[in-house]
Amino acid sequence: MTRIINSLSEISSNYDALFVDLWGCVHDGIKAIPSAVAALQDYRKSGGMVVLVTNSPRPRAGVVKQLAHFGVPSDAYDDLATSGDSARSAMYRGIVGQNVWHYGPVTDSRFFDPLEILENPLEITRVPLDEAEGIVCTGPFDSKSDPDSWRPELEKAKARGLKLLCANPDIVVDRGEVREWCAGAVAKMYTEMGGESLYFGKPHAPIYDLARRRLSKLDATITDDRILAIGDGILTDVKGGLDEGIDALFISGGLAAAETKTINQPNEDLLTAYLEKEKLDPPFTIGHLR
Repeated sequence: MTRIINSLSEISSNYDALFVDLWGCVHDGIKAIPSAVAALQDYRKSGGMVVLVTNSPRPRAGVVKQLAHFGVPSDAYDDLATSGDSARSAMYRGIVGQNVWHYGPVTDSRFFDPLEILENPLEITRVPLDEAEGIVCTGPFDSKSDPDSWRPELEKAKARGLKLLCANPDIVVDRGEVREWCAGAVAKMYTEMGGESLYFGKPHAPIYDLARRRLSKLDATITDDRILAIGDGILTDVKGGLDEGIDALFISGGLAAAETKTINQPNEDLLTAYLEKEKLDPPFTIGHLR
């Protein structure tokens, strides 16, 4: 059964590195969470390494810029791995073809920036749906839209047998007090309609492989049993970590705050019921990262 802790420092000495989710843990989509920033800074001062592992569809450089805008200082982390970079690598290897339909807001256009780490990347061209060989989904065109409005175009794509590359497996995020749909919701609908969706962020293996590569570039030889995954997504952050053989610290005050009645800490009975419903049992739980 999960152990509810009061601070990261209670268990941090057992780990040499952290794989930390961003949205709902380190920031709320608008601004940094001070207690989380302080906890990560203290952990790094003690010699630990922090790799931020996010399902953001943005390239790494874009997330670094976003973090600075939100007020997350650079000394709170060592490096980061994004679902966007993992998915971009697959796209430029041609996993959904050369001519792709971009399903997502124009603000995600940086997803299609050149990827210099690959040798001989495929030249990707964005085309209308009726000319596409595949779909690259970075999110709904409108994150607050009614999901039923997505169906007509997805039906057309399914009828053509197009594969959908999902750049962000998250279903929802909370931007401040507002809940918004993510690419994972589109991909889930497409799969339920009979289409094929391909995932590269949490809880799927490719992003953890990328996070480990980021860690190794820090001259760190750290085994999985010395890594702790931290996040508020029970089916992404927690499941992903556990599936990779990595311990997990569940942040109950993020996406599951209502279900667990978390203010400072979760209600123990409701937390137990929630974890039983999700069929997951992380080693540790805390209300908010601190």
